[in-house]
Amino acid sequence: MAGAFTSFLPLIGIFALMYFLVLRPQQKRAKEHQAQIAAIKRNDTVVLSNGMIGKVTRVEDAEVMVEIASGVNVRVVKGFITEIRTKGEPAPANDSKAA
Repeated sequence: MAGAFTSFLPLIGIFALMYFLVLRPQQKRAKEHQAQIAAIKRNDTVVLSNGMIGKVTRVEDAEVMVEIASGVNVRVVKGFITEIRTKGEPAPANDSKAA
């Protein structure tokens, strides 16, 4: 009985090592990313998963409008935002641009 346990001990150690070196940091990064996505606001510069860089012009529950060129706005699902480069200040509520 003790021999069977000692033969599984290295396997258990490998799984524990894998958890602390790979899975736990990955879960931590995923939580940080979710917090960043939840805190996104207008005028933030973002990088999309396809590599495009743009400025957030409107924020909704699950989607954002990103201006990728002058006058070119695209709707993007929040999950496809990979990085928030610079935090923008919120624009005034009564701006002259019509969305």
